[in-house]
Amino acid sequence: MSITPSVFHMLEKLIGRRLLVIIDKDFGYEGVMTAVSQHPPGLWMAEAEAVILRSSLANPLPQVASREKRSELFINLNSVLRIEVLHRQQ
Repeated sequence: MSITPSVFHMLEKLIGRRLLVIIDKDFGYEGVMTAVSQHPPGLWMAEAEAVILRSSLANPLPQVASREKRSELFINLNSVLRIEVLHRQQ
């Protein structure tokens, strides 16, 4: 799977921001993006947490149900379903 260079330019603008990276419909990682690599295509995250997502008929949008502390991790972009940029806390 090939990833276009423009995706890397967009991701580089998000360095230092807090992201929620969805890997599976029920699983993802939340943390601060520290770097982007092109070979292999991926994200480096710090202060990361593994998150379990749950949705219901009453609330179909997935919400974080639980968290597990991680330190730093690399996420290959070929396995990412969605990336959400979290709002900065005031």
